[in-house]
Amino acid sequence: MIECTLEEETAVDRHAKEIFVANLKDVFNTSAVVVVAQNTGLSVSEMNELRSAMREAGGQIKVIKNKLTKIALDGTPLSAIEEYLNGPSMIAYSDDPVAAPKIAVRFAKENENFVVLGGALPEKKIDLGEVKQLASLPSLDELRARILGLINAPAGNIATLLNKPSTNLAQVVKAYSEKGEAA
Repeated sequence: MIECTLEEETAVDRHAKEIFVANLKDVFNTSAVVVVAQNTGLSVSEMNELRSAMREAGGQIKVIKNKLTKIALDGTPLSAIEEYLNGPSMIAYSDDPVAAPKIAVRFAKENENFVVLGGALPEKKIDLGEVKQLASLPSLDELRARILGLINAPAGNIATLLNKPSTNLAQVVKAYSEKGEAA
């Protein structure tokens, strides 16, 4: 068995905390949205379900330590979430400003042990109502699909219109030929 002195354990623990703060600072500097929620007793399977749903939507979820998170928030564009950091907290974040709120709000409706408190967009704190409004918007992928559909629709209509006269002409010729055979 390997034994560590108290000083070695403290140094390792301090290093782990520094890495945690650095990783969170990077999240706060690069994410388009962060949603803060409280976890008051989610089971392991529920937590795995939440992580999986968030990952599929392009987001991440992280259980946080409030004191270290407040240190990481200092000087970041999402520092407004500091007031939500009380109790057993976790954050959901994504590069798509709709993905994390959408999954968090849906999961909160299904699980009473998961409570969304609020969040932040860069330089703007958002309350629960605004998080729900974001969750009701279509995601960036959905918007892109809609735009492509709108762009492709006129092209499809033009192709149909161009083919229509030749189709009509073919039907007229066929009708005359059938008329001639019948006579």
